[in-house]
Amino acid sequence: MKKYFIQKSPFVVPTTDGKLIEEHHGKVASNNSEISIAHMIAPSGWSEPYQTPDFDEYTYIISGKKQFIIDDETIILEAGQSIKIDKNTRVQYSNPFDKPCEYIAICKPAFDFTNVNREELQ
Repeated sequence: MKKYFIQKSPFVVPTTDGKLIEEHHGKVASNNSEISIAHMIAPSGWSEPYQTPDFDEYTYIISGKKQFIIDDETIILEAGQSIKIDKNTRVQYSNPFDKPCEYIAICKPAFDFTNVNREELQ
């Protein structure tokens, strides 16, 4: 039995907002509910509704900038920076900038639409 798994075919999550989500490890891509690792590209002008996830989320910015609103505090990360957001924290992600943002997101436990707790758009 091999003690490693090389992901050659990440699961591309279908989206309607132009965002690329490639799950390399996680519930869908590798049947792993402990952690998810995804490569993402958020286009200019992209945003999501506020959410209060039941998981810790780590984000590492590869290129561009990404905006986080965490408990009413606005934080902007640039290439080479990273952040950890604790579970049960209200957060809103967006890219209001003029260039796409490429980043890696790691969720522990793994991302699942049932534990992200997105708010309805008003």
